[in-house]
Amino acid sequence: MKPFEYVRVKDARQAAQALGTERDQAKILAGGTDLLGEMKDYLVTPARLVNIKTIPNLDKIEHDDKKGLKLGALVTLSRLAEDKNVRERYTALAQAIDLSAMPQIRNAATIGGNLCQRPRCWYYRDEHTICLKKGGSKCYAVEGENQYHAILGGGPCYIVHPSDPAPALVALGARVVITDGTKTREVPLEQFFILPAQNVRRENILAQNEIITHVLVPAPAPGTRSVYLKEREKDSYDWALASAAVVVTPNAGSVGAARVVLGGVAPVPWRVAEAEKALVGQPLNPATLARAAEAALAGATPLEKNGYKVPLAQAVVRRALSLTMA
Repeated sequence: MKPFEYVRVKDARQAAQALGTERDQAKILAGGTDLLGEMKDYLVTPARLVNIKTIPNLDKIEHDDKKGLKLGALVTLSRLAEDKNVRERYTALAQAIDLSAMPQIRNAATIGGNLCQRPRCWYYRDEHTICLKKGGSKCYAVEGENQYHAILGGGPCYIVHPSDPAPALVALGARVVITDGTKTREVPLEQFFILPAQNVRRENILAQNEIITHVLVPAPAPGTRSVYLKEREKDSYDWALASAAVVVTPNAGSVGAARVVLGGVAPVPWRVAEAEKALVGQPLNPATLARAAEAALAGATPLEKNGYKVPLAQAVVRRALSLTMA
């Protein structure tokens, strides 16, 4: 591992100064569950690590019946999933965390870091392959082993976003609070992620000197049900082949509001407005579920080896929606 400077900071302003500009080659250290692996594999070689775990009050979970949930970026996944209020009112988030990683990882990984984790594409993770995302001229997945890659929103790079909590949080209408120590902004989480067509080298909008301080989740409307389901190759802690986070609010026997977000099939958590339109105003019966599932994958463009993801994702959407009826 390349030698690096290690800096502890007391607040966001110090963090911004230590992170500096792109030239400084500094990286944020929180749980470290993804960053340290990248460093060991020489995928990134930062000159400086900025430890933000020393910033106070970023590890709190705050509940408000009207405003909703306020999560410090340093809250670990295990604490979040074990929180009784989260499990009862934000069920999809707890379910997503349960499926995200083994307990040892969840005990260290933070919610802010999870949203910012890098892709698991094997071409990106191979230290000897210089793909588009690492400054090369080619996405090797296009003509290579692409069975785990994107069927929606891909091109010129076909990664899929690796987070399980991210689709759940997008479905729940979450926002992220971002600061550079002087200016703070709130951004809807679905606008936090960016597609490869926008910037092939990045997965989110964070500037070099910015950090996430909080994740805000609005209080769900009365009667709202949320579900997160995931299909994976191994019946253990594995990356999603396809997943779905659904949030449904009933209204007099029909669907009053709905949000449907797919995971494991796109470079970002993929919200599908067409599926939501197919649900709103309709009774939540098998015919409606089938129409919504078909609409969710209507724009899919599979690569040579991942066409199976289309029916798989459709099935996951149908099953997740059916569980909101229980």
